[in-house]
Amino acid sequence: MNETPTCGQAGGEKDKQALQDRLAKIRHALIVLSGKGGVGKSTVAVNLATSLSMKGFNTGLLDVDIHGPSVPTLLDLRGKMPAVTAEGIQPVECWPGLKAMSVGLLLGSEDQPIVWRGPMKGNAIKQLLVEVMWGDLDFLVVDCPPGTGDEPLSVAQLLSGKSSGIIVTTPQQVATTDVAKCVTFCKSLQMPVEGIVENMGTFVCPHCGKETNIFSHGGGLKLALRMNVPFLGNIPLDPEIVESGDTGKPYVYHNPNSKTAQRFEEIITEIVGKYSGPSLKQRSDQSELPQDRI
Repeated sequence: MNETPTCGQAGGEKDKQALQDRLAKIRHALIVLSGKGGVGKSTVAVNLATSLSMKGFNTGLLDVDIHGPSVPTLLDLRGKMPAVTAEGIQPVECWPGLKAMSVGLLLGSEDQPIVWRGPMKGNAIKQLLVEVMWGDLDFLVVDCPPGTGDEPLSVAQLLSGKSSGIIVTTPQQVATTDVAKCVTFCKSLQMPVEGIVENMGTFVCPHCGKETNIFSHGGGLKLALRMNVPFLGNIPLDPEIVESGDTGKPYVYHNPNSKTAQRFEEIITEIVGKYSGPSLKQRSDQSELPQDRI
């Protein structure tokens, strides 16, 4: 006897198919994690996404920090509401090559809190992945809240099979201890770890440009060696990065020749090298060439 699916089952299958259709257009997802707040994770995520777009990769930036979204501020997107149509939600285009989406863009006011428990957050993240019309992407960079709770877990499970983790830390022991938990979190979900980024371990003098050690340094490298994961590099504490975040101007976009921007470039080069092949734009340009020139 054939059983007719219930409305709930039919809706679930429809969402599942819609999710598969969206994800089929995303080449790879980079999930940016941290063990603690205040380590500069969102700043790193925004500048990594910007660097990818500057290298010609079609890039999406998804902010799933439901209770404290930072992407609207860091990209000066406050007040820019995404277009919502019958087909889905159109992400905000920052410039050609970079699109962004955040729960913070869907709120009536940036002062409005979101008071949700775990299941509601998981459903919201799923709907963002199902309904946002990213189109064809080389990379989707996902900015998660600190820790290994509902949001990182939901994202990692929904993007299973085409995602990897980037873990941001400061060099202090209190931060690196929790980063070890992030590494274990990724491994427990069989999600590859691209590596650890140490942030704010050194200071760049705004007058002479000299880089010096502050507080402690080297904690990220030591942890990477202990946890047997790659060390992607260190990003210095640069006053101009702080200013660029406050004004919503991605640092690497406006300071491409600086020492700090070069660090982001080195990290991106390390990651992109693992995913061989031309960008979607390069493949599109190549397909338009006469066959005898390919």
